[in-house]
Amino acid sequence: QVQLVESGGGLVHSGGSLRLSCAASGFTFSSYVMGWFRQAPGKDREFVAIVSWTGNTYYTDSVKGRFTISRDNTKNTLFLQMNSLKPEDTAVYYCAASSNRLYVSNWYAQKDRYSYWGQGTQVIVSS
Repeated sequence: QVQLVESGGGLVHSGGSLRLSCAASGFTFSSYVMGWFRQAPGKDREFVAIVSWTGNTYYTDSVKGRFTISRDNTKNTLFLQMNSLKPEDTAVYYCAASSNRLYVSNWYAQKDRYSYWGQGTQVIVSS
């Protein structure tokens, strides 16, 4: 049974930091491209970042220089280090797994590229 379980969300002041984790099980984590998406109230789910099975990364412009995606294949865990948080980062954050093994690019920004999704973790950034 495939499971993606996010944790680490919470309430933080503007300029603060959070580290999200996503624990994966039930599939060969090390072979998958892993991504983070987020969904703010009343908005579509949007792409945040991805990391390939080799560690190559790709970010949406709005988080470049502030967020860092990483993975630990020995622990089947995905991370998102979020620094310099802004109120507009407030959203539910989801991790997702894609079996497509292509060069990391905006191609992975589409939700239908992913086979598995977690249940999400809430991040609230107060001004």
